[in-house]
Amino acid sequence: MTLLNKELELAHEIVEDSNPTNNTDFQTVINRRLNRRSILKGGTGLTAAAFFGALPLVGCSDDDDDSPSRLPSDDDQAAIPAQGDLKRPDTLKFTAVAHSTADTMSVAEGYQAEMILPLGTPLMSGIADWKDNREQSAESFEWRMGDNHDGMWFFGKKGNTYDAKASKNGLLVMNHEYVNSSELSPFGYHVISDNNAAPIYQNRRLASDVRREVNCHGVAVVEMTRRADGMGYEMVPNSKYNRRITSSTTAQLAGPVAGSDLVKTKFDPTGFQTRGINNNCGAGLSPWGTYLTTEENFLGVFARGQDAEQLSAAHNYGRERYGAPENFSGWEYLWHTPYAKDEIITDEFSRWDMTAVGASAADDYRNGFNTFGYITEIDPFDQNSTPQKRTAMGRFAHENCAYAPVESGKPVVFYMGDDARGEYIYKFVSKARWSNADIGGGLKAGDKYLNEGTLYVAVFHEDGRGEWRPLVHGQNGLDASNAELPFAGQDEVLVFARAAADALGATKMDRPEWVSVSPMTGEVYVTLTNNKYRGEREDQPLSAANPRSYEVGGKSRGNDNGHIIRWAEAGGDHAATRFEWDIYLFGAPSDLSAENLSQLSASNDLSSPDGLYFDPRGVLWIQTDDGAYTDTSSCMLLAALPGKVSDGTTITTSAGQQTRIGMPASNDNIKRFFVGPEGCEVTGITMTPDFKTLFINIQHPGNTWGAVAGGSTPRSATVMITREDGDVILAESFT
Repeated sequence: MTLLNKELELAHEIVEDSNPTNNTDFQTVINRRLNRRSILKGGTGLTAAAFFGALPLVGCSDDDDDSPSRLPSDDDQAAIPAQGDLKRPDTLKFTAVAHSTADTMSVAEGYQAEMILPLGTPLMSGIADWKDNREQSAESFEWRMGDNHDGMWFFGKKGNTYDAKASKNGLLVMNHEYVNSSELSPFGYHVISDNNAAPIYQNRRLASDVRREVNCHGVAVVEMTRRADGMGYEMVPNSKYNRRITSSTTAQLAGPVAGSDLVKTKFDPTGFQTRGINNNCGAGLSPWGTYLTTEENFLGVFARGQDAEQLSAAHNYGRERYGAPENFSGWEYLWHTPYAKDEIITDEFSRWDMTAVGASAADDYRNGFNTFGYITEIDPFDQNSTPQKRTAMGRFAHENCAYAPVESGKPVVFYMGDDARGEYIYKFVSKARWSNADIGGGLKAGDKYLNEGTLYVAVFHEDGRGEWRPLVHGQNGLDASNAELPFAGQDEVLVFARAAADALGATKMDRPEWVSVSPMTGEVYVTLTNNKYRGEREDQPLSAANPRSYEVGGKSRGNDNGHIIRWAEAGGDHAATRFEWDIYLFGAPSDLSAENLSQLSASNDLSSPDGLYFDPRGVLWIQTDDGAYTDTSSCMLLAALPGKVSDGTTITTSAGQQTRIGMPASNDNIKRFFVGPEGCEVTGITMTPDFKTLFINIQHPGNTWGAVAGGSTPRSATVMITREDGDVILAESFT
């Protein structure tokens, strides 16, 4: 996901790029390729439990079973088919949506798409409706929908508890990634210049404007109930569950970094708490039924002055490795700068300035930066609970978090991507072994599974094999002997996970974004959205896993259209340290012949894949965040039916790089289902347990999409998609 869209162009250009290493992206020695049959032998028997709270609810039928599928009904007790009844369709039978650059959205024939919960929607009575101006107070956004809706999940609810099978009532939980100046400040930021101030304070902002933006970040929890006509949902006003968690909300640091000297600040000199969650991008579900939100481009709201002499060489490098050198002013948010006439500005804003100015870390916010960049766990059913930043899962620009299907007595495994050019793919393997008794266990279950475990980083070899290397202090050079950043303990390995991954020789990828696990094969899919530097810079050479560098329309070479990589863990064991991989799909305009390696057509071509979601039936939903193909089509949502790793062939790209690719695309196995309004990103996706409602989000739309009647300011919002006949989504493909 991208950040800070003051102009549409910026939506696709401001992407962190702070990996200075010259890690070799591949190994030149070709080893004998793993046999796919041996990898998949005894493969994981997967179930819809992987998506609906790990409950043993449904099993996918074997590939050789030609029996018809029974589809869920309106009855919550039958919302999930019985074991063996669910079978993925062989072909997609809906009519593909055409390209569109209109200021409206379009969806497949037979479906309807409705905008709900736009920016500023009150979650409680007594809060005025959104107005097309700046009259909404900063404080009111503690009870309004925030900006730039992103990753989300629908939590079925029965009574006051989580029920993975319930569809009539539920909690829709979603991220608000960042703010658009044009939406929150339609008349422009009020910035006061002061050339006599220190460089990072020469442009200052009003406190009220910054408070509004701070409160527009974070997470919204909204109780939803099915409408009386059975079609879609509406918000339950004044629900006790309706809640906003913002960049002002206190959060707990949990795991190995909690209490470390690296996270002690003036706010909490003990290092166990911080204030706020920020730049929450993709999201995930835990097997026990809590929400996992991610902190991605947190760099953009921080600033750093001149303080290198007060810090160790190692910690200076650690900051720079995350994009924060001296005299860094952030990405124009200027949250550290506010002053207001006759108002005393305190730590409310200075906490966004990481400059070391005091005698110790307890006297300033030099470590405030280190308290962001984590997977954060929220229990939506406990409105008084404190968000938990799970530090054992590493600190980087988390895009989303997907877990592998759980099995009693085995570790719980989560996959994550670091969304920046040339960054890495990670997985976390819990120390604790899974027990179904922990379903519904809330944050206590999170303490059990997420505070102890091993973080790994991926290495993709040229021959289609790969390995996971552990980020463990004292192993493989992650100790005081490391030249750039001598690691003093596991807390430093995790806080500076990128530097640790550098030392292990991880493979630099083309912006790893969303991750999803197939319920059919157990294979893991990751979108690699794009990378304009691939093959153009010495530190980002071509590799088999990132094999394209090409010029389109006079632009400099690079990977403008992105691709989706996938792998199968050895023996079907997600805790394994070896895997086999290929590239499932290359994004490209259908007329870009030399680069249209997946043989896309006008009905399914795409660029810059971003959001990714396997529904429990095995349908893969692909969303785009694109700036390279938007003269032909706005960003989109596609439905796909992938095969397996090694179902294709070996090819050579136009840049001369050999790689492994999956079977070609066709109108049977991938189609465009939805196109968003001009200027938008299509992101965030979740489905109700009865498969009858699909929710997606629209970020930074153009023109007046989402504006109030008579208004001109566009607003980010959620889109609710249902079939016109009330049947399940893609019912035509399951008949």
